[in-house]
Amino acid sequence: MLAMLVALAPSFGWGREGHESIAKIADNHLKPSAKKKIEKYLGNHSIVYYAKWMDDYRTTKEYGFTTKWHVATVDENLKYVHTPKGGDAIYGIGQAVEILKNYKEHDDSTVTVNIKYLIHLVGDMHCPSHIYYKGRNQNYFVDFGGGYVQPRQRMKIHTVWDQGAIKATRIWGLADWAWELDRVSRKQEKEMTAGTPQQWLEDNAQRCLRQFDLSSTPEENLAQEFVNEAMPLIETQILYAGLRLAALLNDLF
Repeated sequence: MLAMLVALAPSFGWGREGHESIAKIADNHLKPSAKKKIEKYLGNHSIVYYAKWMDDYRTTKEYGFTTKWHVATVDENLKYVHTPKGGDAIYGIGQAVEILKNYKEHDDSTVTVNIKYLIHLVGDMHCPSHIYYKGRNQNYFVDFGGGYVQPRQRMKIHTVWDQGAIKATRIWGLADWAWELDRVSRKQEKEMTAGTPQQWLEDNAQRCLRQFDLSSTPEENLAQEFVNEAMPLIETQILYAGLRLAALLNDLF
């Protein structure tokens, strides 16, 4: 029954562990002045508190229009492909940035919801399975688990990248994981956060091509060896997402 529920569940980016760790890394890099302003709009909560908010509300009547915002597509040359119908992560981020550039001119509720969009969507666009590659199959089931990776269950490859590998490996609290991942120098941080969200997506797409070397066949069994190879990519993407989210928010606030 558990395996069936996992297999049929909607495809959400990263899950709680990934999104909250990204937000924790970002929170650690917020300028004090930006942090104070942002938390005022978030009801004195940190950005970590709302890291998964978009997934929790995407199926509601009020926020159903954001359903397609959680992914972004690249072409065969790994260049961003704009998807006008319903938007995508780059569209959602762009809309939020335009509003937050002049946040003092908007009512508090508008500013609040657009901060929540940024917190989540910057994370999603760094998730390997949330980058859609034209011409590649990313919608198939695998048998995930075996050996130390338990329980063994059938799930979509999307879910393996979002949550499966993380839950099979990391049982730390998010602060501990964020602390382990976030060990870059100021120079490295500057290099990693350079560019625009579209350029970040294309950079992610290049790095996340690795996912197809690790799994590209429906119904294959992915167990410990896969997790060993997948986690460095997952953790790299979480780090990039956290640093870039902080850079974006610091710029705006």
